[in-house]
Amino acid sequence: MRAIDTGLRTIVTLTDSTSTLANSHISQSAAMSGPVYLGFDLSTQQLKGVAVSADLKVTAQAIFDFDRDAKGFDVQKGVLTNDTEKEVFAPVAMWLQALDAVLTQLKNGGLDMSRIKGICGSGMQHGSVFWNADAEPLLSSLDPSKSLETQLEGAFAHPFSPNWQDASTQKECDEFDRCLGNPAQLANVTGSKAHHRFTGPQILRFQRKYPDRYGKTVHINLVSSWLATVFLGKFAPIDISDVCGMNLWDIHAGAWNERILELASGSFGVEDLKAKLGNVPKDGGAQFGSISPYFVSRYGFSDECQIVASTGDNPSTILALPLRPNDAIVSLGTSSTFLMSTPEYKPDPAVHFFNHPTTTGLYMFMLCYKNGGLAREKVRDLINEALHPADVNSTSWAEFDDYLLKTPPLVQADDSQQINLGIYFPRPEIVPNLPAGEWHFQYDPAKDTLTQSAKTPHYPYEDARVIVESQLLSMRLRSKDIVESPGHGLPPQPRRIYLVGGGSRNKAIARVAGEVLGGSEGIYKLDLGENACALGAAYKAVWAIERADGQSFEDLISSRWNEKDFVEKIADGYQAEIYERYGRALKGFAQMETVLLAEHEKQ
Repeated sequence: MRAIDTGLRTIVTLTDSTSTLANSHISQSAAMSGPVYLGFDLSTQQLKGVAVSADLKVTAQAIFDFDRDAKGFDVQKGVLTNDTEKEVFAPVAMWLQALDAVLTQLKNGGLDMSRIKGICGSGMQHGSVFWNADAEPLLSSLDPSKSLETQLEGAFAHPFSPNWQDASTQKECDEFDRCLGNPAQLANVTGSKAHHRFTGPQILRFQRKYPDRYGKTVHINLVSSWLATVFLGKFAPIDISDVCGMNLWDIHAGAWNERILELASGSFGVEDLKAKLGNVPKDGGAQFGSISPYFVSRYGFSDECQIVASTGDNPSTILALPLRPNDAIVSLGTSSTFLMSTPEYKPDPAVHFFNHPTTTGLYMFMLCYKNGGLAREKVRDLINEALHPADVNSTSWAEFDDYLLKTPPLVQADDSQQINLGIYFPRPEIVPNLPAGEWHFQYDPAKDTLTQSAKTPHYPYEDARVIVESQLLSMRLRSKDIVESPGHGLPPQPRRIYLVGGGSRNKAIARVAGEVLGGSEGIYKLDLGENACALGAAYKAVWAIERADGQSFEDLISSRWNEKDFVEKIADGYQAEIYERYGRALKGFAQMETVLLAEHEKQ
């Protein structure tokens, strides 16, 4: 037993070193009465459960790591792969095992399960689960003395769920992009152009590769609605935000798009696929009913505990705080994402738009990059190896941060020099659509000329600056038509920028983020540990059950959310002179991408 200072309060970690069930946390100071709300985050590598009180204080949390804790599944980083076909997928039965384990941790750790009034889930987006005709009879008659895994193994038409890293659907994506005319038209209707991971192209490929299994499928869940289904004991609908990650939903019409369904369903027909997908409630706070009797008997839930519409992990992230329009969240993890809540719907093939998970009239704007933390780590390692050849395994960021800050912006000693730009993609990228590679250019804004170069002038040290600027300039380029002026006389930019993920701890990167992206009120670290998605789901449950008539999510959560517990300002934001310099660099950055895209289209 050890005490951990979370920044919120001291919590006690109860870990049985002989058990594969790890990281169950119970707050000693939590109130012993009053309602509790449970949020789940089913991600690629873990299932997390977080319980919060009505005043949004974390009272318990539990984690099941698939690689470490799962029994009988030979997964690596939570998935299985078929490299020949570029398939990445997860066994659904493993998730059932994890769900029982996390609930056991919470109960054995001291959480009074009878106080849980509502449950909401967050699931990695785009993944699908294919239930067969035996599913609902099995779900409705579970024996509380037996595990979910042993009782539901016969409920699936297909035992695996495609993961967002799957890249097997290029042929299907090409067909989707042509379905309504071109990628821009598909993005205008569904919020995104076709992507390998999106559920529509995955369904099309599944029904072609496994027609017998598709024919036996009676219901298709997303990962988020799969969580709700298991807790409910019957098929739960897809959430109004998560449905936008399928390339099947017409955001304008608020309905399935018939022409796209015709493509995705093939010979099985539109009505068959509609029946498999079900209806989508417009209310993000919809309550689907009481929890299954299985969980009442096995874990001690109240039979009045309500199951709330579960959403995707990215929509759930923007619910982890009362995010206001023109605020941005930048996630600096293995991949990088840029998220905003906005009333503007301005779709483009390079970005994603989703319905907001709780608030009608708002949308979630998202940029998603495969090359985030791993690309920065590669440059970090090059610098460490150059400076300390005897310590080739160093993972210290000290030297990287030092060169990041002492290298002048855009590697310009003064404005008369050319701007140094670069793109660093150790993995194939989707924004823009380029193969793995590294490219360098010099841009003269006075002459508007772009010249390719071999590397930075002082390689690899100046690359610390160039790679961070490159990732942030891409975000600024693609969000410039979404952000608005946050105040009189200020150019368009976010009001606040919240950093999350592993990179959010790096104050050098935060400083450059403020220089490139602005942020009239500054750059903030959002300290939610690794629990942003689970907390967003828990907050959604609080709002769904406790809201007054017409009360928005933002109003209810902001009235209970204590910013001091979660937010720390770590860097200045908007600085007029340097922000303008980066604005001039945007034109060259866009030209660089255009040149590279043209070159690789010829190959």
